[in-house]
Amino acid sequence: MEQTNPADIAVLDDAFDTIEQDARALVGGLTERSGAWRPDHDSWSIAECLDHLAIANRVYLRAMEPAAERALKQGSTRRGPAQPGMIGSWFIRTLEPPVKPRLRTRAPQRIQPRRAPSLGDAFTQFLASHDEVRSFLRRYAQIDLAGARFPNPLVRGIRFSLATGLHVIAAHERRHVWQAWRVRESAARAVAA
Repeated sequence: MEQTNPADIAVLDDAFDTIEQDARALVGGLTERSGAWRPDHDSWSIAECLDHLAIANRVYLRAMEPAAERALKQGSTRRGPAQPGMIGSWFIRTLEPPVKPRLRTRAPQRIQPRRAPSLGDAFTQFLASHDEVRSFLRRYAQIDLAGARFPNPLVRGIRFSLATGLHVIAAHERRHVWQAWRVRESAARAVAA
């Protein structure tokens, strides 16, 4: 008999479905050239936005997996919904689009996109990393995601719950897919001008 996911896990799963649909719509009809277009030298192209997400997703997952495996082996079952705490919720809100100018920061070197990846490869890598996130969610849905903690791979000394980590990944994906849509709109305006 197949186990039904709790409502909070279904919400996360639906969020990842929505992000994937949005990303597929984003790249639909784009050429490699349009996927590499940048509004200016310091901005990222659509391909670079997607590449950044693929890299960041994997960095986060690699940090989360040891804590999740430990919780699974110790039999740490769910005690409540996979919701972030107060600080995690605040951090997630800072990632959500639309991005406020005062909250824009440079991505840490560790998760910078490759320089000028092809759109096809960047999208393939994004989808693969996105599938890894969804596999993580399915594998660990029944552990205490709100109780198991992992060290943030990008900010030394900060520990997040696995629930926060999953919500961070989703918000971060929404942020950069939103950013990529803005790039696509700028490219369309530049061509029309």
